[in-house]
Amino acid sequence: MITGERIRIFDTTLRDGEQAPGCTLRLSEKLAVAEQLARLGVDVIEAGFPAASAGEAAAVSAIARRVGRGGADAPIICGLARATIGDIDVCARAIEPAARPRIHTFIATSDLHLEHKLRLTRAQVLAQVHAAVTHARALVDDVEFSAEDASRSDPHFARDVFRVAMQAGATTLNVPDTVGYATPEEYAALVASVCALAVAFPQVIVSTHCHDDLGLAVANSLAGVRAGARQVECTVNGLGERAGNASLEEVVMALHTRAAYFGVTTGIETRELMRSSRLVAASSGMAVPANKAIVGANAFAHEAGIHQDGMLKHRATYEIITPEVVGHDGMLLVLGKHSGRNAVRRRLEELGHQLGDDAFAFLFQRFKELADRKKTIGERDLLLLLAGDDGPRPHVAAEGALS
Repeated sequence: MITGERIRIFDTTLRDGEQAPGCTLRLSEKLAVAEQLARLGVDVIEAGFPAASAGEAAAVSAIARRVGRGGADAPIICGLARATIGDIDVCARAIEPAARPRIHTFIATSDLHLEHKLRLTRAQVLAQVHAAVTHARALVDDVEFSAEDASRSDPHFARDVFRVAMQAGATTLNVPDTVGYATPEEYAALVASVCALAVAFPQVIVSTHCHDDLGLAVANSLAGVRAGARQVECTVNGLGERAGNASLEEVVMALHTRAAYFGVTTGIETRELMRSSRLVAASSGMAVPANKAIVGANAFAHEAGIHQDGMLKHRATYEIITPEVVGHDGMLLVLGKHSGRNAVRRRLEELGHQLGDDAFAFLFQRFKELADRKKTIGERDLLLLLAGDDGPRPHVAAEGALS
């Protein structure tokens, strides 16, 4: 499994992420996010869905001009298009300014979608895929094809669709778990079957695109990598439709932290992850939960006394990633009712107060009493404890508790 191959990170924050209710971005915000994604080092930026509106097409074109013109080092600028000639032509015009343009075309392949949404037969879908990919490939060299709702499609029909797409010139085959239905084992098997199909087309890359309806988007994406996918589609902060997409920062840091297990690399500058997360949160208005992996406020915070004691002795006891690697402000020891003596003493020392054993024992007892009444204990609380309820206690002040 250890190959050292490079995984492409395909960021769809500006397309699938922006489709999250209430997350519409202004042009200036889309440009700022796109520029940050380039600094982050993503391989592909899906800039939008040009056929959705004139404004969307203009935004994709602006991103292609601003971010996609750096030559071979620039990210691929991708636009989404339904498998129709009209959509594909609009998309091609929008991404034309980019040095490395990509058309990403799609059509649903599950019987559920064929019957109730598209009202097409399987034969009609196959014909439409061939026509759409052939037309897209005549306009650009880089064409991605997605079989929407692939995880709920008849696997034999899905393979037929992917085979037709490759024969028509698709260079990337995307396997979407559109509604977050698959389990990691099921999704890995599906990706492996598409990878086996693509062996006859060495230039073709197989991609994952997973949603988080059952909380499995990252797990499914990583299972897809293990099964042979060499592109992962994801969004910053896991932004996206319904419960969101696979979280870029979680996928990247899983591959980074467990490199020996996955045996692949990415081109992501991990120290830009926090900056990217904060920008997307501010632009979209979607706050990041405190307990969010990698970029949440509590991701590197410790309150339990046992954990704090271990962290003070050796950070690797309770941290598998150092905060600095992802651009985080650093380890945070949160003082509360679970905190132990070492963490409280360390915080006092950071505030410039050295206490003897007796003075500290007295203060720590009062700290615990206060912690039972408050969620967290801040710097001001500690200073008030040092001062005492009725002013400084002589034996504390004599040991430098107050200056």
